[in-house]
Order: sequence, then structure tokens, then C-alpha cells
Amino acid sequence: MNAYLKTMSNATAYLLIGGNLGNRMQNLQTAHHLIQKQCGKIVASSSVYETAAWGLTDQPDFLNQVLSINTNLSPQQLITALLSIEKAMGRKRLIKFGPRIIDLDILLIDDLRINEPNLTVPHPALPQRKFALIPLAEIAAGFIHPIEKKSIQQLLTDCTDELNVKKYSAIT
Repeated sequence: MNAYLKTMSNATAYLLIGGNLGNRMQNLQTAHHLIQKQCGKIVASSSVYETAAWGLTDQPDFLNQVLSINTNLSPQQLITALLSIEKAMGRKRLIKFGPRIIDLDILLIDDLRINEPNLTVPHPALPQRKFALIPLAEIAAGFIHPIEKKSIQQLLTDCTDELNVKKYSAIT
């Protein structure tokens, strides 16, 4: 077993949180609270952005936000905690890319590269998704993607995703 699966000490993880069902803003705030309580200290949060659904487009618009957290959880412990939060908040996985009350994804953890059955870091679709890159660039524009070897800002500049992403609000 790799050492990173056992323990980590004060890693920085970037999480994409979002949803398109119910009170979307309240759901983000609830996720903030639960992430802070169960996963680690939130050290930065982007503005909230509204985006049309990606993949399966016939559904309500999403609110998305990126959080930076300091965590002592291993990557496997972190994904387990995030999935537990999703479940506690009422997420039901019925349709791939379907509507959801909350979605919690790990985008990056320091410069780790992980390819496990239930976890791939960096998130494999990150370079192709403006709804993740725009809020990530807001709080970590200079972070170098460990596979692409480009800054988040450069990935955003290079991104060909045409989905409209608009600032919804700055979260408190």
C-alpha cells in the first residue's frame, strides 16, 4: 500500500462543490460546514458561479465553487468523507451527470498523482471544464497541474469549453 493511502500531514486539497437541486446556495453553505467539520480547515473559497449543466443538459443550472482546505486525511479518507457528506445531504446517484443536491469532487491534492478505482487525482476532466477552472483560477491561478505541467490560469486560457460560466456571488 502506498504511503499516501495511510496518512498525510497537512496537505492542501482543492475541492469543487456544486449542485442544482433545492436551495442551491444553502446546500453549498451546508457543505462548507460539513467539510470544515469532517475534512479539514477551509483556507480559501472562490466566488460562486452559475453554469448550465454539463453532459446531461436538460436540467436546472448548477452553482459551483472551489474550496481550498488543509487536511490531515489521506486521499482515500478524504474521498470517503466527501461521499459520506453527499449521502448525509441527500445525494442520490441515479443518473450519470444527472441533477443532484450536492456534488463534492477532489480536483487536486498538492502535487499528488493518484489512480485508484474510486479516486483519480488530479481530476481527469479538470483541463476541459471551465466551470471548475474558473473558480479554481480565482484562488489558485499559479498552481501547477502535476500532469499537464501548466498553471491553472494557463489551463483556463487553453480551455476550449464553451459552456457559459457566470459569477453568481461571493460567498461569506
